[in-house]
Amino acid sequence: MISYVLGVDDLADTRFAVSPLQETVLSLRVLRDPGLSALHLPWRRSVLASLGSLGEAGEPAALDTALLLSLVSARRTIPDFLTPRPTSFAPAFEEELECVRRTSPELVRRDLLAAHAPDPLPEPLRAATATATATATAIADADAPVIRLRDSVCELLRRYWEIAIKPMWPQMRLLLEADMTHRARQLAVGGARLLFSDMHPNLRWQSGVLHIDKMIGRHSVAASGRGLLLVPSVFAHKPAPPVSPEEPPLLAYPSRGVATLWAPAPIADAPALVALLGAPRAGLLHLLEEPLATVEIARRLRVTPSAVSQHLRVLYDTGLVTRARSGRQVLYRRSPLGDRLAGERSPGPR
Repeated sequence: MISYVLGVDDLADTRFAVSPLQETVLSLRVLRDPGLSALHLPWRRSVLASLGSLGEAGEPAALDTALLLSLVSARRTIPDFLTPRPTSFAPAFEEELECVRRTSPELVRRDLLAAHAPDPLPEPLRAATATATATATAIADADAPVIRLRDSVCELLRRYWEIAIKPMWPQMRLLLEADMTHRARQLAVGGARLLFSDMHPNLRWQSGVLHIDKMIGRHSVAASGRGLLLVPSVFAHKPAPPVSPEEPPLLAYPSRGVATLWAPAPIADAPALVALLGAPRAGLLHLLEEPLATVEIARRLRVTPSAVSQHLRVLYDTGLVTRARSGRQVLYRRSPLGDRLAGERSPGPR
């Protein structure tokens, strides 16, 4: 079990961030182990097909998948230096990757060994195990292969991001931001206890301490004024703090709504409804069986929030949807009239 001891100041400095690099790295777990999450199988099939097409005539050489997958240990842990702490709310992938490029050889070596312990490093990573005596020449000789490995991994992750994550990143980011909106409201309404109560079964908040159960690590970290950074993740299957107790408090956790990410956008199939409202508004009306915010609707329909707002305004003005404020967001849902028009039975009083 890993524990974070959080004081009043740390709770006041609890923040959220999104990390495209972290999503890229965590997705390697699913690529390596298809049984980890059935939800991601459509994504995995698509990525494997894209990776398989590399190296054909007129295309770039194939990625070094052996090196790529060796970054994930047999226990599914990942070296901390590959997921640097985001320095802003939504850093760019290139910005985060540049942080990794600046990682010292000593830290690269430490994190690789810690992530794979007690097992030896896989063959593609063994250049990082070299140690050196105290002479400057010996240190430089030992560090050179580690630096080459670090730079090769960075270039590999950059190419992998372009193929596997970047095409879907706008939709992924909308999902992550919708989760953060929900969590922020939980924190505002019920404090830390409510925030962590439904985040994951492995999380437990008690007397100022956040306990993360079923972890390989066994240590307690005092935040000591550093706060807690929460990073929702599409590919995290359970809470994922840093491996090293020396890292500042950070927790990647599974985002809500991941099951909808790879599903096709709903298509209105009632010809009369489409003829009356048009396909976009008919599809929107079918979607609003449950209360949804504009950004979440836009993510599911794969359109811009401004386009959704225009359609929602028309549906609201005609009495087909209702709206209610929940914290900082407005939630839309079909009205009883909208239910009848969509051919659905009204679920009763709301």
